[in-house]
Amino acid sequence: MRALYIVIAYLLTPVVCGIQWWRGFKDRSYWQNFRQRFGFGPRTVGQKSIWVHAVSVGEVQAAVALVRRLLERYPGVPLVLTTVTTTGAQRARALFGSEIDVRYIPYDLPGAVRRFLQRVQPRVAIILETELWPNLYAACGKRGIPLVLASARVSPRSVGRYRLLARLFRETLAHGIMIAAQSEADAQRFRSIGANPDRTHVTGNIKFDFALPPNVRELGATLRAQHAAARPVWVAGSTHAGEEVQLLDAQRNLRAAGIDALLILVPRHPNRFDEVAALLTNQNVSFARRSRSGESAADCSVLLGDTLGELVTFYAAADVAFVAGSLVPIGGHNLLEPAALGMPILTGPYNFNSEDIARLLLEAGAAQVVSDATALTAALDRLLRDPQLRATRGGLARATLDANRGALSRVLALLEPIIVA
Repeated sequence: MRALYIVIAYLLTPVVCGIQWWRGFKDRSYWQNFRQRFGFGPRTVGQKSIWVHAVSVGEVQAAVALVRRLLERYPGVPLVLTTVTTTGAQRARALFGSEIDVRYIPYDLPGAVRRFLQRVQPRVAIILETELWPNLYAACGKRGIPLVLASARVSPRSVGRYRLLARLFRETLAHGIMIAAQSEADAQRFRSIGANPDRTHVTGNIKFDFALPPNVRELGATLRAQHAAARPVWVAGSTHAGEEVQLLDAQRNLRAAGIDALLILVPRHPNRFDEVAALLTNQNVSFARRSRSGESAADCSVLLGDTLGELVTFYAAADVAFVAGSLVPIGGHNLLEPAALGMPILTGPYNFNSEDIARLLLEAGAAQVVSDATALTAALDRLLRDPQLRATRGGLARATLDANRGALSRVLALLEPIIVA
């Protein structure tokens, strides 16, 4: 089965490379360190490394507390963090600078994997969330590299696809992998696709253990004073195509109802910043761009959040947070960032990427699902007119976050005997 997978991987690689290079004409970061996609790059110096993989920006942000604790516990041990996306790599470098080695994970080709492992020399591989890389996992098993899936999950939608490839993934999961699952339901799904029950543990979601960036509330207050000193503010964070039109409809409805609110609109992907700016222009929406520091949205309807790494600051500047990727079937994004700030949370119906987190917040009364622009308008209208309701829901959000902390300590306890062995 894996032989067929390898053939398919080699056939698809030119297509993936072509897409990367095509994107590079608009964003040159796609061309930077491209050789790392094939396992090339500098060798780590000194001891064998601790390797952490976080696929994209959200996972990189979730990895911050883990990486910090690993650096504290094992000083002098090289720490390598890999990611798939250019934005993930940019965010990791912004967070950690030269403290760690940030690079791209290689394509799942035998040669690329071999070169990568030769250069990184990991004593342990820690994969956040769930990414199943058959050749990479097989190579780790062959070299005796312990592999831990931390804060691991398998969505109900994904488990069916994995079962179709049961032979391949049973082989992949059989290489002594330890699974630290987010929930008992996730653990059971892993067992159903071939994970070793004795090495499958329920530790919780380390996303609950993240710490807010330093001075983020002060930064939010400064941003609000610049753009909306005496106006209500709501944020739409990590938006996707198909959502911005609905969000702008809700913003127009609010202003028509007499609520002079500012919408901070934050697209998920940097390559869409100009596209969303064009949409705002075509719809005759008055807006300012955050990337242009001299511009103020004081007299505008929208502030376009076209910068990297400021989403939490935008949340800190606002009264209500709408977490996007949820009005369209993307699966939703990080609900815990606004929860940590004690904010009332709105989200669309598609939250299958973090169904357990969404369920906890909804059951606590900290979050509310809205299905379209009309429902979003009604929810915003009520929240922006009622400070006590905002405070109540925000307090419930923060309490839910605090009640579910502790996964990081449980994961570190599993890692300790592996790293010091």
